[in-house]
Amino acid sequence: MTTDNPLLAPSPLKNHAPRFDIIQEEHFRPALDVAIAEARANIDRIIADPAKPDFGNTIVALETASELLGTISSIFYNQLSAAGTDGMQKIAEEIGPIQANFSSDIILNDKLFARVKTVFDNIDTEAKSPEERTLLTDTYKNFARGGALLDDEKKAVLRKINEDMSTLGPVYSNNVKKSAEQFQLVLEDEKDLSGLPEMAIEGAKLAAEENGLTGKYVFTLDFPSYFPFVTYNDSSALREKMWRAYSHQAFGDEYDNTETILKIVRLRYERAKLLGYADHADYVLERRMAEKTERVMSFLTKMKDRYKPAAQRDLDELREFARQKGNADLKPWDVSYYSEKLQEEKFQFSSEDLRPYFPLDRVLKGTFEHFRKLFGLKFTLNTDYPVWHPDVTAYDVEDERTGRFIGTMYADFYPRKGKKPGAWMTAYREQGLYKGNIERPVTAFVCNFTKPTKDKPSLLTFDEVLTIFHEMGHVTHGLLSEATYGSMASPNVLWDFVELPSQLQENWLYEPEVLNDFAAHYETGEKIPAELIEKLRASKNFMAGWTGLRQVGLGTLDMAWHTTDPDKIADLLKFEDSVMEDLRLFPRLGGPASTSYSHIFSGGYSAGYYSYKWAEVLDADAFEVFLEKGLYDAETAETYKKEILSKGNIEHPLVLYSKFRGRDADPDALLRREGLLINDSE
Repeated sequence: MTTDNPLLAPSPLKNHAPRFDIIQEEHFRPALDVAIAEARANIDRIIADPAKPDFGNTIVALETASELLGTISSIFYNQLSAAGTDGMQKIAEEIGPIQANFSSDIILNDKLFARVKTVFDNIDTEAKSPEERTLLTDTYKNFARGGALLDDEKKAVLRKINEDMSTLGPVYSNNVKKSAEQFQLVLEDEKDLSGLPEMAIEGAKLAAEENGLTGKYVFTLDFPSYFPFVTYNDSSALREKMWRAYSHQAFGDEYDNTETILKIVRLRYERAKLLGYADHADYVLERRMAEKTERVMSFLTKMKDRYKPAAQRDLDELREFARQKGNADLKPWDVSYYSEKLQEEKFQFSSEDLRPYFPLDRVLKGTFEHFRKLFGLKFTLNTDYPVWHPDVTAYDVEDERTGRFIGTMYADFYPRKGKKPGAWMTAYREQGLYKGNIERPVTAFVCNFTKPTKDKPSLLTFDEVLTIFHEMGHVTHGLLSEATYGSMASPNVLWDFVELPSQLQENWLYEPEVLNDFAAHYETGEKIPAELIEKLRASKNFMAGWTGLRQVGLGTLDMAWHTTDPDKIADLLKFEDSVMEDLRLFPRLGGPASTSYSHIFSGGYSAGYYSYKWAEVLDADAFEVFLEKGLYDAETAETYKKEILSKGNIEHPLVLYSKFRGRDADPDALLRREGLLINDSE
């Protein structure tokens, strides 16, 4: 296809990587329109094919029909998250309903579904491998779950629901971003900086300079700015100001998400009912390991019963400690501050003691070395790949032993205007069939760490090092996929399995053997002291009850939103308070969690936030094998790579996990790791 639009021309770059050097905002809308038209033509050809429907002319043809659209959409939505503009947001709001209608046109097409059903009815002869069987089954189920079995009147209703829903996710996400960007805490008096680490002060000074406020200090709701402030600033009044701003994101201002949330949950509920499900959670969980709402709620209840007493003990200890330090009335904005002080006193070390040993460059080298030792992966910087911002770097990934090309990886580490908060892994193209060949993936991981200054490199907290290992777990899941079809490739697995590869990697960071490989002082090069590692390990489960209860609370809130009839939700705050009543140890003093709960309202985790804790059970159980056999035991790592990482969605996760572990996961493994396993007879 000859065109001046780089999104419509084949990329000449290695691994068909995107042409970020020449892709402009104005290219997206026309390219998306062309790609949708091409996909429609491909679908029409499948329907018009006079040959008897079979796996190749129907299922594979359908799998590849939207190839161009998928590629362009991936680039667009990934750029919207990492380098978004108001213009791109407008395109997202315009194109969302168009793409939703296109998806509906596929799923609700009777002739196309008839072909799919014909092939599915002959699955035993049509599917020649486990992957083909899964693809065929999933394709049929996607049609059925998408409304293909409805009558014409109900199909029209479903089409409108899908169209309306497509606009609301981007609106919700944009509201969170814009609301956060509105807030700045500008300080001039250096006494207001008391207690803050030097890195946080330097970051605030740099932010002020970037905003034309030289000589002042700017703190924002970006996590690398917010978290050190509420953890270390000695002023309770200033901590309260930051905390209240953070807890009121997208609530009570022009970017209030209340109505958007109520619309989203109503549409999800109506869609589920239309399709014959009890509610949205029932609809979602049909395609999850957990399968049923009752199983998720039972899991969350068990976790709550373990975590809540431990969380209360954590809070009682913290209150007593704060009272001894002169604060007789501990508030939510004091928790991080006094937790840090208590940790310092109990374990004789502060989280900030670790930061000088974690300069980003060394951490990244150590991360690459870890994955080399574990999976034989070699990461090589490649400056020939164009990038979307000067801060971004790109790497070729190879099999160290064979030299085989594994894939492309981008890394984007620092906050900037237009970039979503948080950290995530994404794919610009998944491994699998592309332009007639089985190609390797183009992946990225995106974070928001403190920027380097003139005098210092970017120095990470230990939690941020955990974030790198976590996201690289997702990245290697994608890189090591060995599927034929993109929809079967890693990490396109059932949602409550997707966090296993990421969360598993965090375990290695508590092992001296791993930290000794890369943790060294940014000025002297001195290795991290052994006693500091031991203090880190000793403090690993500090406040585990508190943090565990918070995660269970978020999972419970998610399930409540997606199992409740929206007609029974008259007021967002009252609803959230009623759900969280038994899960809070403080009365609510800020805004609701829901208005900035992006995971479930714009991030794909609806009726799925429980999967973080679910996957923690899996990762705790899985890591016990490495502890037993050896952290870098070649046979264990190879089995894990072969049975979990490479298989993607080819087989059910329960089957894959059992092949790796030799049994199902032990549900007590997580509580055992956290020191919270209590004998029920006691």
